[in-house]
Amino acid sequence: MDRRALRRRLLIVAGVLGVVLLIAAAGVALLLGSLAAGFDGGRRVIPSQQAFPAPSTRPSDSVGDAQNILLLGSDTRGSAPTSLSAIRGQRSDTMLLLHLPADGKGAYLVSLMRDSWVSVPGHGRTKLNAAFSLGGVPLTVQTVESLLGVRIDHVAVVSFSGFRGLTDALGGVTVENQVAFQNLGFDFPQGRTVLDGDEALAYVRARYPFSDGDYQRVRNQRAYLRGVTQALLARGTLLDPGRLRGTVDAISPYLLVDQGLDSGYLASLALRLRDLRGDDLVAFTAPTSGTGTEGDQSVVYLDDDAVRQLGEHLRNDTMSTFSACDTSIC
Repeated sequence: MDRRALRRRLLIVAGVLGVVLLIAAAGVALLLGSLAAGFDGGRRVIPSQQAFPAPSTRPSDSVGDAQNILLLGSDTRGSAPTSLSAIRGQRSDTMLLLHLPADGKGAYLVSLMRDSWVSVPGHGRTKLNAAFSLGGVPLTVQTVESLLGVRIDHVAVVSFSGFRGLTDALGGVTVENQVAFQNLGFDFPQGRTVLDGDEALAYVRARYPFSDGDYQRVRNQRAYLRGVTQALLARGTLLDPGRLRGTVDAISPYLLVDQGLDSGYLASLALRLRDLRGDDLVAFTAPTSGTGTEGDQSVVYLDDDAVRQLGEHLRNDTMSTFSACDTSIC
């Protein structure tokens, strides 16, 4: 396999999974068996029975062998918690659902707004990110599964502090910044901007500088993930054992995953997606209908009909026919 083909194979894993430890792990599994073992030994694992809700409460599997991976960004300031009990009381600033079709022809990254006003099982209607505080990972998974009617196959929790270490390990990350703003003492001009670790953390967390709050934040988070993907490929990190080890080591302390999300699983995904290109990744925000208040809380209202359609396409593995950009923010 030539270098260009190998880069294409790894690109979709890099761009799709977003959380770059998962990217590095896929590269490890494909290229460096010893590093794969190191990743598996160093990751923090949530036992399967504690990562997911009771089987009786869960939707059936998606059609065929489609996969749905829930990526959660925790607002902890340090390394990822070592147990589910340590997570309770925190909230998730970021929720991304990655859908991988069974035929390998496409990939879909759906941002779920943290302030979405939803039904959290056992707790009535509240903000989506409250599920993380009220019941940790299992309740968050159950809430997303109930919202979309689709089964989550794997889950990963990453502390935002991990973005700092990852960015520095890559020697900086370049983003195409849509809106100029300031946050936490940093200036982010419009256009092409290079972030160091501290700047990256301020960049992905910012929402108050924007008139549309979380809407622009999720756009910025996707811009950061695209920048990370480009940095990995442009600097040859995935093809350099030393750089790859440094990247894995930088992010490992900040990751908590379910038991089945290991390097072997990621390698199988990389092989399935080997023919995809960067343009095959569709990223958008789950459809919303506007903002409002509930009591003293500012909330985002979902477009119930469009979300229901999204769930049907996810469940039936027909996302290629879902017009995401007609009902959402791309």
